[in-house]
Amino acid sequence: MALRIALFGQAAFGKEVLERLVGAGHRIVGVYAPPEGGRPDPLAEESEKRGLSLFRYRRMRRKGRAIPELVDEHAGLGAELNVLAYVTMILPPEVVDAPRHGSLCFHPSLLPRFRGGAAIPWQIILGEKESGVTVFRPDAGVDTGPIVVQKGGVEIGPTATAATLYYQDLYPLGVEALCEAVELVARGEAKPRPQDESQATFQGLVDDAVARIDWSRPCEELDRLIRGCDPQPGAIALREAATVRCFDALRLEGVADAPAGTIVAVEEGRLVIAAEGGRLSVGRVRIGDGKKIPAGEAGLAVGERLG
Repeated sequence: MALRIALFGQAAFGKEVLERLVGAGHRIVGVYAPPEGGRPDPLAEESEKRGLSLFRYRRMRRKGRAIPELVDEHAGLGAELNVLAYVTMILPPEVVDAPRHGSLCFHPSLLPRFRGGAAIPWQIILGEKESGVTVFRPDAGVDTGPIVVQKGGVEIGPTATAATLYYQDLYPLGVEALCEAVELVARGEAKPRPQDESQATFQGLVDDAVARIDWSRPCEELDRLIRGCDPQPGAIALREAATVRCFDALRLEGVADAPAGTIVAVEEGRLVIAAEGGRLSVGRVRIGDGKKIPAGEAGLAVGERLG
């Protein structure tokens, strides 16, 4: 059965979900995409190209309450289902619960583990071995609603970054899972199951405080931190008063005869840095407010010790 769907999302992920849902015969009665500014949003562009009703809110709440115009506007669409395709803002319950079939929301982890808005980087930072995606029915909590579809089996390899884990693995799997969940709802076969709260974990955002490198930590942990903070915000070392954000990390065999944080070599344009119990190779850096550049071109010298 075809459904009338209100799609909330962004970027290429949202665009692909839109294309798949239209291809399956569903009617997209409204699209909610990020506000204009900066780079063009692929979901918004595709919606305009198809002549769909497009709405772009910077926020959906005002003083903790739903914006009345938004609620009325959404109600006027007559949506039977909301599909949340990688939404970063919190939708008010007046919108989430309004359609006859409620809402479906995508999350890039195997819930109930790694709830929160930075699930992908934390899985790498904390050394998770397997990842996957979840489609659930949102409720009043943060990623706590009952699960409709879950797909796992994604290995987090020793060189995975937040970017590669998402784009190579979780992105395509997430599109499949979300579209599968929509079809289950359309056929009346969705059977949401509650999350096991005994297995639940929640992590906050990965900000600069989380991203700061503590050179007293083991090499393995620093390798995961740098990869988890790649591409954003970049794991932070210090060079005097300047920040040196590190990207493209590799953990090398062997140990260096130097204090942790010391640059011991520049090899093939990459910095080799001593760490506790090992060595790290860093391929790209961003110093201060500058651009990301090859680490070997950043003017960092062998013998310097990063703080």
